[in-house]
Amino acid sequence: MNNAKNEFLKSLLKAGEEYGGLLLGKDGEPDQHIVLLPGEAQAVNWDDAKKFAADAGGELPTRREQALLFANLPEHFTPNWYWSGAQRGSGSAWVQDFDIGYQLWNFTSFKCRARAVRRSVAI
Repeated sequence: MNNAKNEFLKSLLKAGEEYGGLLLGKDGEPDQHIVLLPGEAQAVNWDDAKKFAADAGGELPTRREQALLFANLPEHFTPNWYWSGAQRGSGSAWVQDFDIGYQLWNFTSFKCRARAVRRSVAI
């Protein structure tokens, strides 16, 4: 790794965090660095997954962020379903399979795993 990249990651990451990658902004939104926080919740419904992420100091990842994490950090996930922060409608939200990469929706009462991310605006 080159020095500039090492210095950048050192300034961005805290202990136990992993750099997920750069997510390009859409519709005028800024580009963001996605950071995967340590820890995982298992067998939680969507409301408990959101609480887990908030307690960890982050949020559930968006669907786009989950696709980026699947591409860049698959080794940090078990091959299972994980909640996203994206609601589909009343009583349902999107999930990402970290085995083959599917994204589907499920009822918010369903039990999935959860990971949290934080975002840092790219300058």
